[in-house]
Amino acid sequence: MSISERYRELVAEVKDVIAGFAEAAVEDESREIREIRKAAEGLAELQESVGEIPRIRLEVELTPVLLKAHSQFDRARLLFEEQGREDLAAALWELEQKIYRLLNDL
Repeated sequence: MSISERYRELVAEVKDVIAGFAEAAVEDESREIREIRKAAEGLAELQESVGEIPRIRLEVELTPVLLKAHSQFDRARLLFEEQGREDLAAALWELEQKIYRLLNDL
């Protein structure tokens, strides 16, 4: 699977996780949800154009976006852990790991 396909798959998974948080009755205006939404918006900005980025520029273009999203997910995960919401924290941990693996492959 190409980097572009994996990136698009990651964005889709983030959207699914956000939908799952809504089902878990997490308040939309909570700090952790705001962090997750910011990360999702940042990732989604490149979702359509990621396939058009030349391979040689992928690292330069994607790394800052992925690092920022990873940081925002990490903040939200820690907030969930403080609240004792381990299931939600685990979902974010999985996303963080996918971002980390994608960064390593760049």
